[in-house]
Amino acid sequence: MDQIAAYIAQFPKDVQEKLKKIRKIILDTAPDAEEIFSYGMPGYKLHKKPLVYFAAFKQHIGFYATPSGHEAFAQALSRYKQGKGSVQFPLNEPMPYDLIADIVAFRAQENTAKAKKAIKK
Repeated sequence: MDQIAAYIAQFPKDVQEKLKKIRKIILDTAPDAEEIFSYGMPGYKLHKKPLVYFAAFKQHIGFYATPSGHEAFAQALSRYKQGKGSVQFPLNEPMPYDLIADIVAFRAQENTAKAKKAIKK
């Protein structure tokens, strides 16, 4: 079992299902992303730069898409508790999977654009 699967397996079944779906969304949306386990949680890098991270807690799933990922979706995320570059999706509410996919797609495009710009220099 890989480290991320082991991390997911430690949570109750209903939380595991949400975490597995978030993992699948990230991998489907950014298939070239590298899975890592960092800061005690599943994370993803694209072009050697952080893409997104996620983690489960007692009452919510934390989703970390860097400040730029959160700024770009400020309106859609405004109903959730947030920190700089983080958002909390309550476990007792429907998980906003489409929003998560949109944020991952935005971050993937952002990382790819930065990587292309670096190559041109």
